Amino acid sequence: MIDNTIVMNALKEVKYPGFSRDIVSFGIVHSIQINDDQIEVNLVLKSQDTSVGDKIKDAVQTFLESKYPENKVKVGLEMQQPQQTKSAQNSETVKYLPSVKYKIAVASGKGGVGKSTVAVNLAVALAKMGVKVGLLDADIYGPSIPLMFGIKDKPYYDGEKIHPMDAYGVKIMSLGFLVDNDDAVIWRGPLVSRALQQLMNDVKWPALEIMLFDMPPGTGDAQLTLSQSIALDGAVIVSTPQDVALLDAVKGVKMFRKVNVPILGIVENMSYFVCPHCGQRTDIFSYGGVAKECEKHDTKLLGEIPIDAEIRAGGDAGRPIVESNPDSPQTKAFLEIAENIRNTIFK
Repeated sequence: MIDNTIVMNALKEVKYPGFSRDIVSFGIVHSIQINDDQIEVNLVLKSQDTSVGDKIKDAVQTFLESKYPENKVKVGLEMQQPQQTKSAQNSETVKYLPSVKYKIAVASGKGGVGKSTVAVNLAVALAKMGVKVGLLDADIYGPSIPLMFGIKDKPYYDGEKIHPMDAYGVKIMSLGFLVDNDDAVIWRGPLVSRALQQLMNDVKWPALEIMLFDMPPGTGDAQLTLSQSIALDGAVIVSTPQDVALLDAVKGVKMFRKVNVPILGIVENMSYFVCPHCGQRTDIFSYGGVAKECEKHDTKLLGEIPIDAEIRAGGDAGRPIVESNPDSPQTKAFLEIAENIRNTIFK
C-alpha cells in the first residue's frame, strides 16, 4: 500500500535537469494525492524556462508509471515567475552579505582553465581601479586563494565573527585559512552548503562595492547554494580556447541562466602566446571559439588573456601578475576585463 510519504521519498530519485540534486530538495513537488488507483502529483516551478518544466513533468510521469505500473499517474505543473528584484527577496536571501552591493560569481564548467587565477587578478585589478572589492573562496574542495595571495596567517576572531584577510587592497576569506594545508576536505552537499553560508554570514565583511566568488568548477551544490542563498548580480565564465573547455563553459552559462543569474560574459584564458622577443602573437590552441560561442549564446566576450609562465609563477609566489608586472600584456588584459565588468554592473 502506497501513501504520500512513500511517493515523495520515491521522487527523490528524479533529478533536476542538469544537476545532481533531486526535485524534492528543490521544493518543486507541491502536493501528492492518492485516490484509489490514481497518483496525482502537482509540481510548482519558479522559472522562466518552460522547457525545464516540461522535462521535469515528463520525467516524473515516466518515473512513476515505471515504479507503480498498477496505478494511473497524473502530473500537473504550474510555472511561476521567479522573484528577481532585490526588493522582492525573502528574508533568508537578504540576510547574507547585506554590506555588499554587487555579488559576482567567477565560474567554469571544468577544472584546469585558470578560474582561480582569473578571479584573483580580477579582484586586484578592480582594487587598483578604486573599487572596494572582496573575494570569497567558494571552492570548498580546493581552496587555493590563500596561496595565490601569499597569506599564511590565520584570520582574527573577535569572539563573535571572523575578520577577513587583506591583500593588495582586496578583502579575502577562504576555508583554506581555517584548515591545515594538507587536510583533504571531504564533505557532502549539506556540509558544503553550510560552510559557504558561514563564510558569508559569520565573517565581518565591511561595506564593499563588489564581492567576487571563486566558484568550484562544474555545476554542483556550491553553485546552487550561492545562487539560491543570495541574489547573485551576475556570473563570469572562464574558459580556454579548446573545444572541450568550450562545451563545459556553455554548460556553465546554461546552469546560471536556469537559476536566473545574468551572465556578464565569458573570459578566454590562455588565449594566445606573445613572444617575449619579437612580440608576435601565436594562437597555440585555436582561435575565435569563445567569440563564436558568445555570439551563439547571446553573451559578451569580456576579454582574452595571453598565456604566460609569469602568471603561474605569480600565483605560486603569492604575488598576482596585476601587482607584480603592471605593464605586461596579461595585466592589460585583466584590467580591460575588470573595466568591462565594472561598466556592466555600475551602468
